[in-house]
Amino acid sequence: MATDPLLQPYQLKHLTLKNRIMTSSHEPAYPEDGMPKDRYRMYHEVRAKAGVALTMTAGSAAVSRNSPPVFNNILAYKDEVVPWIRRLTDGCHEHGCAVMIQLTHLGRRTHWNKGDWLPAVSPSHEREPAHRAFPKKIEDWDMAQIITDYADAAERMQAGGMDGIELQAYGHLMDQFWSPLTNTLDGPYGGSFDNRLRYFFEVLDAIRKRVGPEFIIGVRYTADEVAKGGISVEDGLEISRRLRDCGQVDFLNVIRGHIETDAAMTDVIPIQGMKNAPHLDFAGTIRAETGMPTFHAAKIPDVATARHAVASGLLDMVGMTRAHMADPYVVQKIMEGREGDIRPCVGANYCLDRIYQGGEALCTHNAATGRELSMPHDDDVTVAAETKKVVIVGAGPAGLEAARVAAMRGHAVTVFEAAPNPGGQIRLTAQNPRRRDMISIIDWRMAQCAARDVAFHFNSWAEAADVMAESPDVVIVATGGLPHTDVLEEGNELVVSSWDIISGDVKPGQNVLVYDDAGDHPALQAAEVIANAGGHVEIMTPDRSFAPDVMAMNLVPYMRSLQNKDTVFTVTYRLTKVLRDGNKLKAVIDSDYMALGKEKEFDQVVVNHGTIPMDDLYFDLKPLSSNLGAVDQEALLAGRPQAVASNPDGAFQLFRIGDAVSARNTHAAIYDALRLVKDI
Repeated sequence: MATDPLLQPYQLKHLTLKNRIMTSSHEPAYPEDGMPKDRYRMYHEVRAKAGVALTMTAGSAAVSRNSPPVFNNILAYKDEVVPWIRRLTDGCHEHGCAVMIQLTHLGRRTHWNKGDWLPAVSPSHEREPAHRAFPKKIEDWDMAQIITDYADAAERMQAGGMDGIELQAYGHLMDQFWSPLTNTLDGPYGGSFDNRLRYFFEVLDAIRKRVGPEFIIGVRYTADEVAKGGISVEDGLEISRRLRDCGQVDFLNVIRGHIETDAAMTDVIPIQGMKNAPHLDFAGTIRAETGMPTFHAAKIPDVATARHAVASGLLDMVGMTRAHMADPYVVQKIMEGREGDIRPCVGANYCLDRIYQGGEALCTHNAATGRELSMPHDDDVTVAAETKKVVIVGAGPAGLEAARVAAMRGHAVTVFEAAPNPGGQIRLTAQNPRRRDMISIIDWRMAQCAARDVAFHFNSWAEAADVMAESPDVVIVATGGLPHTDVLEEGNELVVSSWDIISGDVKPGQNVLVYDDAGDHPALQAAEVIANAGGHVEIMTPDRSFAPDVMAMNLVPYMRSLQNKDTVFTVTYRLTKVLRDGNKLKAVIDSDYMALGKEKEFDQVVVNHGTIPMDDLYFDLKPLSSNLGAVDQEALLAGRPQAVASNPDGAFQLFRIGDAVSARNTHAAIYDALRLVKDI
């Protein structure tokens, strides 16, 4: 601890930060009615308790009514936010953690049909592709009101006990003024470099006059848009120098890139399969150029990279935001010499992508994140009053999470797995080199189970007699599912599954139809295998968009892999039959809108339609169980132990989880396990 660069304090103005690790501003979309209520508070408070020095809230809090809350932003323009902010800051301060908040006006990065249905405003009429609103070109009276709104919001945050604020200037209104790509104004706020920066400094001056000289103000900004005609490196360096020289800014939080498209944002905030810390050296350049306190976050998922960032003088504070969504206890585990216990961020980006798809950020393999009011994180799992013998069948993500939590509860745990290795469908996913980090979900759980003496039996196809021989108190069936390809009116025997292609069990064809009626990763992963082997691929779906469950930022690497190959995407068509035609296959294609009967020739048809549960063992055990497999859902949701006892002759409780119930995703499987087993 005495020599670890990450654990050294840092003095920011009057504020002493107890170490060099922070979570950068991000919006998990947990506000209720625009307020950071208990769910929001506990999300940050748990990480504060676990040792992070600075937690940045909101990404970003909206300062104006005409900045509609497009991803459930905190509404910093309402006075009622102050007591909620005060509860949040008090809760974090109790653990010695500083708290700041990011304030913004979204400009064109929103939509008029949110909030109060006011038009988006921007220094041009140009639409932002990601949010699709055509903004009103900002007028002088809009600008005057927004300046006041910023100052009012900053004053509210100060009244709520915040240690400081961060002004957002990448992709939002402030740098929409800065960038020639988004500023078509004439006169004092458009045209020249000086004119384009003028409005930001007027906002900054108004805020500083309102909050006084001691309150900390920082800026998170793009110092290089990496876009033709946009803010260049030279522009960014000059902006950085001006932020330093104005005397109003206390720290710089450096971004590189632009975020108005999914592809651009994925380069700013990289996901799995992309380079770690791609902008770290650039942030170091800004620090060296300005001498300013410099913060940065962009795919710094591991302690070694974070330690390098600080030890090399590239950063003063290092942001490990998604890493703390995966494991809030990063700092505590460093301090306790338990770095090997840190649950790794696998870059699946279920957090960011799900904000738009599901309205809240969740971690693909930490089901307690965002559920701190009801679910325990690793170090909060309690020991059960009575030790039980727990038998789990299946060593995929659901089974391993059940084993891990049961062992932490103090139970004696035995796991049967039919395959020679753990992992289930995740082992299949990790066949893609770009997604190989997913196997860390399995490796981490296996290490946690090994540390708690969980007994594993691999290459063991467990039957009812094998389970009964263990004299279990609790049996959990986590056997997963098998591909469901029996979905056509005719010709099901002629198709192969996406799993067949991904695993290499079936050689890719040269003219292939990938029929995706599930919308998840396996269809695109199979298509990528086929395209990489030189085949023509048509990816067809009956939906109005393809791969909706892959979500925005995860789709980007697939498109970059497929679009420069012989691939075609076809939406709103349904495959109904596959017929043998000599040595070829004839696909009969209809749609949900009308009967078509179109025919098209392929040499291979791949079907992706989810999985069918492998539930034979469950049903064999069901009549022998005390609960007949039933789950008291009210008790499950309320966090009470399962107490159904409908069969007095039953010798054990029986449950099934994950895809052994129905086809879902990794997060659902892990959540099934956690919320059941934490009370066994």
